[in-house]
This record gives sequence, structure tokens and C-alpha cells, in this order.
Amino acid sequence: MQSFIANLEKRRSIYALNDKLPVTKKEVAEIIQHAVRQAPSCFNSQSSRIVILFGEEHDSVWKTVIEGMKRVGVSGDALKASVEKVNGCFASGAGTVLFFEDQQCVRDLQKQFPSYAANFPVFSEHGSAIAQYAVWSTLAQGKIGASLQHYNELIQEDLKKQHDLPADWKLIAQMPFGGIATPAGERTFVPDEGRFIVKGL
Repeated sequence: MQSFIANLEKRRSIYALNDKLPVTKKEVAEIIQHAVRQAPSCFNSQSSRIVILFGEEHDSVWKTVIEGMKRVGVSGDALKASVEKVNGCFASGAGTVLFFEDQQCVRDLQKQFPSYAANFPVFSEHGSAIAQYAVWSTLAQGKIGASLQHYNELIQEDLKKQHDLPADWKLIAQMPFGGIATPAGERTFVPDEGRFIVKGL
């Protein structure tokens, strides 16, 4: 148990990424796929859909983010700061994982179990979060840095067109990953009092 906890402690938000991976791109893709397969989902729906991008395809995601910002009116110093962040923290990595949820799976569950219909969109988000955490922690175990981003509305439709993705796929998160140029700083925590309640020991 302690070794598992120690592995979880390695998962940090790494913003100083480079494109030097400690393993091959093929191995990274296999690691990601295996982590998602093992992630639980409500009613075993397995509704998570994953796109793994390297090279120019990875670069294109972050160019699309910048174009999306311009399209919604981000300009001046705000745009400059955003471009610096996107290029310096995300595009600088070796690849990007796109996390989607298949809304057809959600609708099928709603029809099959109508008494839970209102909950299935939430359950779907939970399943995606578990898949994201599984991938993130697994990459960290392999000494691959990553962070989690949410530019969803800015880029979803553009990415679907670029990669010919189904209309029912809903973009949930983006995870840029790569070599760790600079480790994360010391992590801090809020006090346990008021956060945890333990009874019956």
C-alpha cells in the first residue's frame, strides 16, 4: 500500500516541459491506453475516448488554442501572456492527450436506466476524471511530466474537424506531456482538520 501511495505522490503539475521523453512514443501511447482501459466507469460504460498526439499534431492543438483565443477577442497584453504560457508550458512538450466522453454512451444509459437519467452526464464526467488521473499518475511513474488543461469550448469543434472525430464526442480535458525540464516545487496542503472526519477507530 505504501508503494502505491508513494507513486501517487509523484504525480504533479509540470509546466516546464520539453520534448525529450525517457521512453519511445510508442511506449507512451501503450502506457496511456493501458491506464485508460483499467480505469473504472459507471455501469462499466467505458465511455472515455482518447486521442494521443505527437509531433506536428501535438503542436497543432496549441496553435488552435491561440487561434481560439483570438477569435473570442483576447488581445494585447492578455494575448501575449497567454501565448507565452501556451508555448512555454504546453506546446514545449512532446505530446498531448485529448480526453473526450462519448455522449452516445450517456444517452444509451439514460434510456436503459431512466431512473438514473439525470445522473449519467455527471457519472460520465467522473469516469473521465478517473481516466485522467490514471493516465497522469502512470506517466509520472514513468518520469514523464504532465499537466491538465481545459480549453474545451475554444477548440472542441476545430479539433473534431482536424481529426475527423465523431460529433458525439465531448471534449473534457487536454493533457500536455513531455520530459521534465524543471521539477514542480514543494507541495502544500490545507489542514486536515475540517477536511477529514474519521469515526469508529
